[in-house]
Parts: sequence; C-alpha cells; structure tokens
Amino acid sequence: MAAHRSPAGLPGSFLATSSITRRTLFRGLAVGGGLAATLAACGDGDSGGGSGPLRVGINEAPGSGRAYDQQKARLDAFTEAELEVNYVDHNTFQEGINNYLQGSPADVFTWFAGYRARSFYTNGLIGDVSDAYPADVSEAIRKASTADDGKQIFVPTNNYPWAVFYFKSLWEKNGYEPPATLDELVTLSRKMQGDGLTPIGFADKDGWPAMGTFDILNMRINGYDFHMSLMAGQNSWTDPKVKTVFDTWRGLLPYHQSDSLGRTYQEAVSSLQQKKSGMYYLGLFLTDSLEIEEQEDIAFFTFPEIDSTVGADAIDAPIDGFCRSAAPRNEGAATDLLKYLGSGDSGSALDTAEIPQIATNAKATTGNYTDLQQRAVEFMGTQKSIAQFMDRDTDPGFASTVMIPAIQTFIKNPDDVDGLLKSIDAQAKSIFVS
Repeated sequence: MAAHRSPAGLPGSFLATSSITRRTLFRGLAVGGGLAATLAACGDGDSGGGSGPLRVGINEAPGSGRAYDQQKARLDAFTEAELEVNYVDHNTFQEGINNYLQGSPADVFTWFAGYRARSFYTNGLIGDVSDAYPADVSEAIRKASTADDGKQIFVPTNNYPWAVFYFKSLWEKNGYEPPATLDELVTLSRKMQGDGLTPIGFADKDGWPAMGTFDILNMRINGYDFHMSLMAGQNSWTDPKVKTVFDTWRGLLPYHQSDSLGRTYQEAVSSLQQKKSGMYYLGLFLTDSLEIEEQEDIAFFTFPEIDSTVGADAIDAPIDGFCRSAAPRNEGAATDLLKYLGSGDSGSALDTAEIPQIATNAKATTGNYTDLQQRAVEFMGTQKSIAQFMDRDTDPGFASTVMIPAIQTFIKNPDDVDGLLKSIDAQAKSIFVS
C-alpha cells in the first residue's frame, strides 16, 4: 500500500500503519529493524532509571510543515530539562512503532489515543502517566486516554472533531436549517435535490473517509459503548444492531454524491466549495485547503440524532498527544515534560500555528483561533464520549484488510448486507484472537 502523508489534521495513522496487526506486535526486531534504528537514533540504549538528557521522539520531520513547527515550538518552550529530540518522518514513525517500543524508545514520544495505545499498555510497552495527566481536560477526553484498569496512558494535546460542514451563504440563500434528527436530514436532502444540489458530499477513493460514516451511524444507532466493543472485537458483526447501521446507511446513500470510490476527499471538498454539494461529513481538517474568507463562511452541526434513547453526544474526534515509555531513562524529567505538554501553556502553541485542530486543555489560549476553531472548542465541550476514528479504535490490520474492502463493497452493492456482515465477522474472528 502506498505511503501516505496526511495534511495537518488528517487521521494520519491509517495507511501508514495499515500493515501492522496485533499479531505482529511481538515479532522480532529483524523485521523493520531499520525503521526502529531510525526512530531510536537519538537514544543510547540505556533505560530504566538514572539521569541525563531526556529523549523525545516526534513524528514530524523538519520542514514537514505546520505540524512540525507546532511540535518544535512546544518543546523549545520547555526549559526544565535538557532534551534530545528525534524528529522523524511521520510515516516512518508510524511504520516502525512496534519495533521501536521493543528496542530503546525515547522516554516520551508522540502517539494517539485509541486501541493501539491501550494494546501497547496492556503488553507493557508504554507506562502509566496518571501522575502527569492534566486536570483541565474534559471527562470525554480523559475517558479516551484511559486503559481498562483505570490508569491514564496517554497525555492529550490536541484534536479535531468530525461534523457535517456547510457554507452558510448557500444555506441562508436557500433557507436551509441544520437538521436535528434523521428524518429532518432526509427532508433537507430531498429539498436540496429539488434545488439542484447533491445533498451530501461523499468520497472514498482512499478507503478511509467512509469509515467515519460507519462510525457515526453506529454511535447514533447503537451508542458509544457498543461501537467501541465492536471495534475491539468483542461483539459479533452479525449482530442485528450492526445490520441496522448498514440498512440505515443504505437508505441515505441516494442523497450522497455518486461514484464516491473514484473521488478523493479533497475533490469532495471542492464540490462543496463550488456549491454543488450542500453539506459534507468530515473532520475539521476539511478547512485545510480553504482560504480564510471561505473558512469564515463555513459552519457545521453534529450528525443528527437517530434514536432519542441514544442521543447525539458521541463523535469521532481523534486525539493526538504523548506517551511515556515503559522504562524511561529519566523518569522524573519525563513526568515534568508530560505535565508541561498536557498543560494550557503547551496547548497555546496551537493558537498561532494555523492548524485546523484545537487544544485539549481548557486553559490554552485561543485568542487567535478562527471562528470555526472557537465553535469547535464549544462543540467539543458538549460531547460525553469521543471515539478516535475506526483505524485508531480497532486493530489496524482489521481496518485496512477487512473494513476498507468491506465498506467499498457495500457502497458498490448495498443490497447484500447479510452476506457482507458474515464475511466481516468471519475475518474478525481470525484477527481478534485472545
């Protein structure tokens, strides 16, 4: 699979990690050893206590853009300990993470909340960071940073919500209002079709964008807990609850942009810009290619409620942050750095970085945020549960080798849901083995 470098806000873990499954977690260092050596370039192999410069691994290489600039600004502002920082190309970092963690990892390194972080912790590859966890983050983000034993294993720094985006000027011209329920979404979509618009922009040429649609439909219909259990391989894909998700999706497909498997998400954004599509469900990174004047015309709403007993307070909002190795060479300094990285001062680095993300710490400054970022902050504060997107919430091998082709098969032929779910379930059972 081709290497993939995402823009600043994209779920960058996906294609770069797609070949790594849980089964590969403990394979020998011979496989991918070159990557591990690159990642560990700044380390000296010593671990487990003592002093010396604090080793830090960052998944952004110099010159890679605003994401690198943001990370460097954060670390340059930390003066309480000497740092040895290894800045590594994003994909190289992702591809080598398993071997890296089994070798001589940095004391503190960038990673993401979700399934893989919990797997690393369960297998003793990263440590408990409860002593460094920030106080000023939402309970939903804390929940996403916590392992099954109740320990925090990840210090969050920034994230980006998924929502339904639209241009205010188009909606005001046509008298559209954000729908609050599925019925209202269908009614709005029919009105848009009558006005000559494609109601919902849609693209899945790269395989991952449609995962977001499955995620939100499953959370709206079956709730966050069921969704996370399904992603963890703890529920059957032949459960009638899952069939309801695909049946609901099938009912919405006539309102989606056709021929989606030949279109990138950037092309779907272009359709939205040209006012050919009425709305588009995507992450906040949708704005990455928009001029500031266009960003001021963009608004969003959360995906509508489908079941009133489930509600609409769970979303995908991938969280980036930092982990601590299982045996840091300088544990005290590692703790100090993690406390700083999760703080409001550190989060304020986003206030000038012009990245379509928001800080997770409520005390971070936001004075230079765009109006859209300010609304994203308010929106995040209303959410009770935050999922990390399918590729982060499940086994990456399952996401890439099973779910990409399964969802694309569904898009091409949405009438054989039973057969599709039987196939997914059989493959899931071969991957999620205890």
